[in-house]
Amino acid sequence: MRKFEDGVAISGVGQSEIGRRLERSALSLTLDAAMQAITDAGLTPDDIDAVMTYPGGGVVLGPGFAGPPIADVYDALGLRLDHLIGSYEGPAQLGAVVNACLAVSSGAARHALVYRTVTEGSARAAARAAGGSTLPVGGPTPWITAFGGGPGPIGPALLARRHFHQYGTTREQLAQVALNARRQAALNPTAVFRQPLGLDEYMGARMIADPLCLFDCDVHCDGSTAFVVSSRDYAPDAPSRPVYIEAMGFAPAPRPGYAHHDRLHPGWEAAAQMWRRTDLRPADVDVAGLYDGFSVLTLLWLEALGFCGVGEGGAFLEGGTRIGPGGELPLNTNGGQLSGGRLHGFGLLHEMCLQLRGAASGRQVDGARHAAVSVGAVPYVGCMLLRAS
Repeated sequence: MRKFEDGVAISGVGQSEIGRRLERSALSLTLDAAMQAITDAGLTPDDIDAVMTYPGGGVVLGPGFAGPPIADVYDALGLRLDHLIGSYEGPAQLGAVVNACLAVSSGAARHALVYRTVTEGSARAAARAAGGSTLPVGGPTPWITAFGGGPGPIGPALLARRHFHQYGTTREQLAQVALNARRQAALNPTAVFRQPLGLDEYMGARMIADPLCLFDCDVHCDGSTAFVVSSRDYAPDAPSRPVYIEAMGFAPAPRPGYAHHDRLHPGWEAAAQMWRRTDLRPADVDVAGLYDGFSVLTLLWLEALGFCGVGEGGAFLEGGTRIGPGGELPLNTNGGQLSGGRLHGFGLLHEMCLQLRGAASGRQVDGARHAAVSVGAVPYVGCMLLRAS
């Protein structure tokens, strides 16, 4: 099987300032991250011939959700492009990475800039201060929220409650996702929340959507993350250690809603597709960045990706030792989105690149050679395996 992943490498990574409420424009944050990534790749803006982003201009899922349109970015950077695409529908946030890989591996581009920018921290605070809603007005949201669906955390809370009922999972077990995130964030100087978090504080926290409490929900923030995806033949010339993409999974669930299928998480199909595209197996993964928009999604991704059996996510998390520093699967080593900040999946990919480069100062996983990344929830999901050079 010819794999498009074999034709590319991540040659550059970059990240802007990250903060709870920076009150900076999305464009300025994006330019910071983009120039870091381009410089890290040993390139100049003149070398970039494609730009990809998620979700693309015009997509509004709440204040600060969408970053700047591609047109603004390539204009500000003075790029001369052969290809561009911004898209919301697809393999979640990793859709932009998939698009970059497809363009580069096909020869439509040589160096593609990929970015994801959020200003939800500042924008949501401003919306609340002005007395406005932070939820999108259009679409199906007003119609389904009253019936137990709708925006997070309602949907994920229903998944958690079903997992508790069906497999005996407990809040104390699920808490380990949040507690581990805070322990990892304490080692990351750019994380939003770094102060200690204990089980008693977690168990006593305000309930948001039973059984998910405040600490089960990701932290809105401002920041931008960028990557340069380059042709594989450039990798030996890159000044920074390149990261290779072993396999990607982007197959959606057969039906677009949780209530439409037996399995709790639609990432099953994407995960199975990813493993079909590689000889590696879950036991080969040294470190993982698994989507934690809500803690239960991390538990479900552990099961979908085969790090534990179906229904065994709670037992795998028990006590937090397996997913903590020095554990068998160090998880979300930058603090994830629960403590590091909701960079909407791209922060996890950035962290896994640092881990495979041996550049995650203060939190480096010894000997990390293979990393897994997953993003998204129903119906848009994506996952990928990365390997060091």
